[in-house]
Amino acid sequence: MTFSDSDFVQDHPTLSIKDDSGRTLVCQVEQTFEIDGRQYALLLPLNTPVEIFSWEEDEDGDGDTDSLVDVDESEIEKLLPTARAVLAEHDLTLHQSAVTLSVSGEIPEPHEEDCFTLEIGDIDEDGDADTEEIQTLATFFHDDVEYTICTPMDPLLLFAEISGQGEARMIPPEEFERLRPEIESSIFDVLE
Repeated sequence: MTFSDSDFVQDHPTLSIKDDSGRTLVCQVEQTFEIDGRQYALLLPLNTPVEIFSWEEDEDGDGDTDSLVDVDESEIEKLLPTARAVLAEHDLTLHQSAVTLSVSGEIPEPHEEDCFTLEIGDIDEDGDADTEEIQTLATFFHDDVEYTICTPMDPLLLFAEISGQGEARMIPPEEFERLRPEIESSIFDVLE
């Protein structure tokens, strides 16, 4: 794979991932590896990934506990103007990128009161929930619903297939699961 000098950020080449809507996400290439004659890359977005959640009252309705709920993609569009305005107050610019929403600008140092653990997946074989550490960047209201804009504390790493023309294609989840053993083996081989 070849990259021009303009493709390097801090000695790392960059690639843009494009989705079906034409949105892009510029990523730095952390690692490349080959599986069955095909080129793959481990990518790190240059902008900070963010998610928007809504607060929903728990079903018991006592108002004592609320939970965060994913916001549907169709709902995101109407929230963007308010979310952009709220983040701009923090010198952050919201982008409707491929794969994820993202922000550019300097993310504030995390403070304990702005961070929490979010259960994101199924229970594993040890009976533990899959969790992710999240930092709250801003909150806002839209149509009397409270929303929170958050960023994961751990970096978002993406796996993509690289075409002969140097274009990145996100690996669909089912293909990623099929390739997972080879991907993990290739990454560990490079690390050794």
